[in-house]
Amino acid sequence: MWALARAFPVAQLWPQGAWPFGLGAALGIALAGGLIALAGAWQFHRARTTVNPLSPHKASALVTGGIYRITRNPMYLGMGLVLVGWAVWLGNAAALLGLPLFVVLLDTLQIKPEERVLRQRFGEAYARYAARVRRWV
Repeated sequence: MWALARAFPVAQLWPQGAWPFGLGAALGIALAGGLIALAGAWQFHRARTTVNPLSPHKASALVTGGIYRITRNPMYLGMGLVLVGWAVWLGNAAALLGLPLFVVLLDTLQIKPEERVLRQRFGEAYARYAARVRRWV
């Protein structure tokens, strides 16, 4: 995102980190993202299951409460919002192109493989959960 902003200075919408919008909105969005991600991690901690995204096969519980009633991927959603905050701070329209790339790559390389493992591990309970709660929001 930073490289895109530098490569296309003509796409600058406002000065980088400009107050109040650039900095204030960026911090607010990034903070919201961080809190959403932490809420997801906290629910995993409470359920005593792994938060390691590289080891979904080690999941010991299907977490469906708390923030997981709203989104199946609050930690990834939170990371995405932190990136939105960064894009706002950069103040460059080209930087926003990093967001769909983040979503597509994460969805393809991480979320769908995780979902396959969870479907195998938790069966019909996961299928019902996935039918009820959206992947992102």
